[in-house]
Amino acid sequence: MSTTYETLDPSSNTVVARFDAAADDEVQAALEAAHGGYLRWRETPLGERVAILHRVAGIYRERAQELAELITLEMGKQIDQALGEIAVSADIFDYYAANAEQFLAPRRLPVDTGTAEVHLQPTGVLLGIMPWNYPHYQVARFAAPNLALGNTVLLKHAANCPQSALIIQDILRDAGLPRECYINLFATHDQLSTVIADPRVQGISLTGSERAGAIVAEQAGRHLKKVVLELGGSDPFIVLDDVRLEDTIEAAASRRLANAGQACTSPKRFIVVEEVYDRFVTGLKERFTDVRVGHPAQRDTGLGPVSSSAARDELVEQIEDAVAQGATLHVGGEARGEGFFLTPALLTDIPRQSRLWHEEAFGPVASVYKVADADAAVELANDSPYGLGAAVFGADPVQAQDVARRLDVGMVFINSNTESEPHLPFGGVKRSGYGRELGPLGIEEFANRKLIRVSDPLAG
Repeated sequence: MSTTYETLDPSSNTVVARFDAAADDEVQAALEAAHGGYLRWRETPLGERVAILHRVAGIYRERAQELAELITLEMGKQIDQALGEIAVSADIFDYYAANAEQFLAPRRLPVDTGTAEVHLQPTGVLLGIMPWNYPHYQVARFAAPNLALGNTVLLKHAANCPQSALIIQDILRDAGLPRECYINLFATHDQLSTVIADPRVQGISLTGSERAGAIVAEQAGRHLKKVVLELGGSDPFIVLDDVRLEDTIEAAASRRLANAGQACTSPKRFIVVEEVYDRFVTGLKERFTDVRVGHPAQRDTGLGPVSSSAARDELVEQIEDAVAQGATLHVGGEARGEGFFLTPALLTDIPRQSRLWHEEAFGPVASVYKVADADAAVELANDSPYGLGAAVFGADPVQAQDVARRLDVGMVFINSNTESEPHLPFGGVKRSGYGRELGPLGIEEFANRKLIRVSDPLAG
């Protein structure tokens, strides 16, 4: 199957740049180079590896404006949010550079005689399959810990952000990373199957759709390869009381519309206790109504375009299906302009048989549900095939902690939105995938946890 790599400006529906997919011999050469690079990189002293990661972080900060503008061009992220993505990407490289020595230190186990230690060691070439919605951040959280560990990376980026893909490779090389340690591949789907099957490849990390995750996991399983999957999410945002309700509404609106709603951990289901429900709906509707939809490069824009015409059409179909099934559309859901703009939509009374009840809405669409109490909120929140993140807002810390404990998700944030920080593990359960990125766990996923047991010498 062919793959077209092109920059298509989602604000104007204009093709800006196009790149050819890799030839089969290029893929084979990349596999050979990455494997040879691994054999050398794993022997490179840790101090030299982390010094390169620190330099990567510095280049990111020096070139922040340029890199952010390219993100805005390729996938439509608002410029201030694009600058934020570059900043956190730099922080991730610095985090692993600063902490790799501690994370990779041998861990001693208690034994009766002699010693026993677990050593974290690299395993080989890794394949990363990354999405368009955070083109630098997603790569940073996969590449930084694994380069620190001593693995090498083949990176297949999303087809609609090829220029960002190339510039990431340039940054790593400018920082001093050997060319064979990180290789960008404009690969086709068939070529990816070849890469996954290759015995030199020891693991695959994919961030993307459920469908893509299922395909990659099946192929990886056939070849007994380790996989980390970060897939979709339908994160609940639970409101338990009206304490600081205006702040809670503001948090709900800002996080739902960030990145035009195109984030796995964006709150997509707002579950609100009935005594607060009407005021919450009114407040969220006001904020959605007041949002300025416009070009993402303009600082006063409140909402830019979604990534593609297909993405916008899918959202419109989900909204129309919900309304046809009996949901109430309070505001938004209208396609606008030559680009892929959609006014923010707010729906309530969503029936269980509708698509929005079960599917992820990957864009500026908010679904609000009324529940009787905290127990009902937990039950509804867990009635989802996904289990990535969740946010719980409430004044009673005991109640909020209890709700958090009972949620079937990988991450819960109490009285704040779900955010990604370098030192906090990131990942989910159920159809949201498996494995963890970031934090101390992120450097262990593709490590060989090698036991070294030393016994006392036998008596002569």
